[in-house]
Amino acid sequence: MSGKPTIVLVHGFWGGAAHWAKTIVELSRKGYTDLRAVEIPLTSLADDAARTRKMIEQAPGPVLLVGHSYGGAVITEAGNHDKVAGLVYIAAFAPDSGESPGGITQEHLPEAAPNLAPDSDGYLWLKADKFHESFCQDLSAEEGLVMAVTQKAPLASTFGDAISTPAWKSKPTWYQISAHDRMIAPQNQQRMSARMNPSKTITLEASHASLASKPAEVAALIDEAAKAIG
Repeated sequence: MSGKPTIVLVHGFWGGAAHWAKTIVELSRKGYTDLRAVEIPLTSLADDAARTRKMIEQAPGPVLLVGHSYGGAVITEAGNHDKVAGLVYIAAFAPDSGESPGGITQEHLPEAAPNLAPDSDGYLWLKADKFHESFCQDLSAEEGLVMAVTQKAPLASTFGDAISTPAWKSKPTWYQISAHDRMIAPQNQQRMSARMNPSKTITLEASHASLASKPAEVAALIDEAAKAIG
């Protein structure tokens, strides 16, 4: 449909582009035909931002960047691209210059912090038997099992990668807080969203996986942002 931006969805730690599945369906129902869900390597902020920029560059027109979890740090770094017209944060990190997701996490440790376990190759996993209760307690046990088994672990060092110039300081922003988030403390989400002075902030009674448990509400916020920049 004419006048609609390309929506580029960026996943976070412990999942891939398929975490957006339900939100993609909701956006499609709203008439969005140019939807992209980038698969980032989770090897460093530089790598992940570079992969996202390639997706932005392939878009035909203006881009609305949407980041979940660590994907928020990625869109903060990659969102300075000229094609990017707005940023939507879904229970996401929104670091300032010099800040890292790990540093922000230390301010208010999330409930599930003890359930993370590094492996001998430097990747950080969310323990499979703790995944459902930690990441997506408002989804079914079966959905939690699939997310646990298919989780995409980041290199632990990625947590410490700092933002250079945050795009949210120069682009319109929207933010969704998850009130029952056990992966990014809600207090951290509230602080990050408030200092961005977003066009709109919503709070959902949701887990960290709001993009899967509250897809209609998440898609509605994205739709509102897309209309505002369109």
